[in-house]
Amino acid sequence: MIDTHTTHDAAEDARNRDIKIFINGDLVHRDEAKVSVYDSGFLLGDGMWEGMRLYNGTWAFFDEHMDRFFASCKAVSLDVGTDRAGILEALTRTAEANGMVTDVHCRLMLTRGVKVKPFQHPSLSRSGPTFVIIMEHSRPVDSLQSKGIRLASVPQVRGLPTSQDPKLNSHSKLNCVIACLQAEEAGADEALMLDPHGFVNTTNACNFFIVRKGAVWTSTGDYCMNGVTRQKVIDLCRANDIPVFEKNFSLYEAYGADEAFLTGTFGAQTPVASIDGRQIGDGARPVTAQIQKLYKGLITQMTG
Repeated sequence: MIDTHTTHDAAEDARNRDIKIFINGDLVHRDEAKVSVYDSGFLLGDGMWEGMRLYNGTWAFFDEHMDRFFASCKAVSLDVGTDRAGILEALTRTAEANGMVTDVHCRLMLTRGVKVKPFQHPSLSRSGPTFVIIMEHSRPVDSLQSKGIRLASVPQVRGLPTSQDPKLNSHSKLNCVIACLQAEEAGADEALMLDPHGFVNTTNACNFFIVRKGAVWTSTGDYCMNGVTRQKVIDLCRANDIPVFEKNFSLYEAYGADEAFLTGTFGAQTPVASIDGRQIGDGARPVTAQIQKLYKGLITQMTG
């Protein structure tokens, strides 16, 4: 069996066995947390979600996450049923019910709700949205920082906005699941996905960056998730005189990079060890380390 890792590998925490989950205003033990088999999210993947982290009682970049969440729901005519203050209140209730203050990861999910019949048409969802919050005590495992993630480029691409816009953080993630399966079959941890034109784009779970001669490169952003952590890294580079470029580049430039790393809400910045079996750099990763330090400083500044 291949020993694989993911950017969401977390240290085991026994407290997660008894967490309470928020479902439409109720807080229930995880073993009792259920939604209908007629729910739009279960039947069709018809819903949107956000991943957020709690540090010292404060949700990091809450406004940025809500900007993306509400924009995504509006794009697919999904009525949230509450405002930002209502979502923050639900998050606060759930955190307090679980005694959670810091090193907490949250998956906030909203679907179009329960259908009257098990078919596709949105008009069949008539009960209002289903709103779920799962929070876990969660810290990334330390070994990812030293070992890094192994990537494999895969045939599955992030497609055009006219098929399913990659900026929609939807429940329907089959495209990314297929890519992840292809990477595992190639002996890697996660997939490096290209865009429809063959340029390096993103991974199945995170945004992707490389470092060449001290400069940070990432994709144009046209075909990847508009990651909150991705944008924070770009902003930090610009504010600290680290050259950063959003541009098209191919596997040729990725293979020859001095460093590579992934960004995401859970793992922040995760080093990449190899791509398609090719070692990336010499393992020193000075630019990645600088960005990680700047990002930790930003988190401390915002959350105390």
